[in-house]
Amino acid sequence: MIENIFTEEQYALLKGLPVTTDSRAIKGGEIFFAIKGENFDGNDYALSALEKGAAWAVVNEGTAAAASGDARVIAVCDSLEALKALAHRHRCEAEVNGKRLTVLGLTGTNGKTTTKELISAVLRAKYEITATQGNLNNDIGVPLTLMQINDRTELAVIEMGANHPDDIKHLVEVVEPDFGLITNVGKAHLLGFGSFEGVKNAKGQLYDWIKEHGGKIFLNIDDRNLLGMAAKRLVEFIPYGINDSGATVLPSTAEDPYLRIQIDEEIIHTQLVGAYNATNVLAALAVGEYFGVDHYKAVEAIENYEPKNNRSQMTRTEKNSLIVDAYNANPSSMAAALENFSLVQAEQKIALLGDMRELGEDSVAEHVNIVKKIEASDFKAILVGDEFKKALDSAGTPANVIGWFGSSDELAAHLEAEPVSGATLLIKGSRGIQMEKTICKL
Repeated sequence: MIENIFTEEQYALLKGLPVTTDSRAIKGGEIFFAIKGENFDGNDYALSALEKGAAWAVVNEGTAAAASGDARVIAVCDSLEALKALAHRHRCEAEVNGKRLTVLGLTGTNGKTTTKELISAVLRAKYEITATQGNLNNDIGVPLTLMQINDRTELAVIEMGANHPDDIKHLVEVVEPDFGLITNVGKAHLLGFGSFEGVKNAKGQLYDWIKEHGGKIFLNIDDRNLLGMAAKRLVEFIPYGINDSGATVLPSTAEDPYLRIQIDEEIIHTQLVGAYNATNVLAALAVGEYFGVDHYKAVEAIENYEPKNNRSQMTRTEKNSLIVDAYNANPSSMAAALENFSLVQAEQKIALLGDMRELGEDSVAEHVNIVKKIEASDFKAILVGDEFKKALDSAGTPANVIGWFGSSDELAAHLEAEPVSGATLLIKGSRGIQMEKTICKL
């Protein structure tokens, strides 16, 4: 339940103004929300934001800014909750042709940002949409995205991330989605969720909201976990999936590494790498079809979509071909990436893999599982990080693991001293490992 934090008079003053949480981004006329984080306190910059031209500063009670006496300061108990409250009201008041704005909310363990980008590309073929930028999918990014909704917005696509059991529950209360989509559920952030069942329960809170409020979900009916979660809640769904559509993922090679999907006589040529992205493409097509986007325009949008930010990207350098999927990693996404890499036909294949973070007491076992998958593969691997070292100490070092380094910086230095050429390389690891540091050496 979103609490009404502002008075009606304050709402009237704040309505329609741009919002920021970064005092460095002030251009003039914004509402600056002073958010307090683990390593920063926006309250310290509130008065500076006003000096730079912010129209209002929403700050926490008991701070120097709250005691300043500046009439442009609005003191609240919790500035983050105030941001959510304003965003929630903004979302609820948004209309299209006199009707409440339709919002699609999506989450999932893997592929949610790519799926959101594909869905957004497809919907833009017919509609003006507001969508999450990048992966601003947390309790700050979601309300900031909702505040981007404007008079031209005809549909909104909001990505929601979760690291803890009730994150999705709190986010859907702000977003109030009419439609929901979960890309998949897998082993990620186990340190926060406690178990795989904890992941399913947390992500399933999106289905709970949709069911309770009479909405619909887009459901990959090939996914047993999602199918079971939907059946448990008896939520109405729009199906999609590889089997559902009769799709075939065509083989990839080093020369033609991109995902191609054949449906009947039609072949969809994407700029994505990885067969695991096929369901993301089919999700976007299902959403487009439901909302009346012309099929050929939807396919064109998908084929024109170029992945960014080290997600399922193919990069060709003067020396090598790189499959860069280094934005993040967990056991399920790592396994999918290795399975796809095994299918790539190339003479020399090397996987550069960094630790998977936030796995708690399951960390060593999950890294051992990855080592075993490497051992059974047809490629060589170089591993990075303390968790992989523990796995090697526990399970032994397979012959095709040709090196281990403590950090991506150490691996980058090694690659500079001993260059690799003529190879196809997979680069993957959790965000904290920063495996992208190796790219410039390849």
